[in-house]
Amino acid sequence: MTTSIFVNLPVSDLEASKNFYTALGYTINPNFSDETAACVVFSDTIFTMLLTHDKFSQYTKQPIADTQNSTAAIVAISADSREDVDSLAAKALEAGGSETYEPMDMGFMYGRAFRDLDGHHWEVVWMDSTAAQDGPPES
Repeated sequence: MTTSIFVNLPVSDLEASKNFYTALGYTINPNFSDETAACVVFSDTIFTMLLTHDKFSQYTKQPIADTQNSTAAIVAISADSREDVDSLAAKALEAGGSETYEPMDMGFMYGRAFRDLDGHHWEVVWMDSTAAQDGPPES
C-alpha cells in the first residue's frame, strides 16, 4: 500500500483559502470537500485538508495556533527546478501570501518560503539530483 500524506490546516476563510491554493495551480477534490472542508490535491499521494476552525477543532482538544504570530509547523514541498521554485513562490505572493524570508541558495539546493493567507509556513525547495541521492557536498 502506498502511504499518502494529508496535511490538515485550520483556515479562517475557506473560500479565500481555496482560491489561494488553486491560484498556485493545485486542484480541489470535490469528493472530500464541503462547506467546512476542502481537499487540495498536490499529487497522487499528497493532500492538504483546509478545515474551518470549527471543523478543525473536532480533531483536537488543543487550541488552534495563531500562525499569524508564530510558527506551528513548516511544510516543505519539492520543485523540479530553481525556476519552478521561483514560479510557485511568485504565485503565492500574487495570491495574497507573504514572503517568509529571502531566497536560500546553497548551490546544490535552492528554496523560497511563504506564508499562506492564515500564516501557515510553506517552503518550496529544489535540490540537485546528485545531492538528493548522495547528500550535500562537503564544504
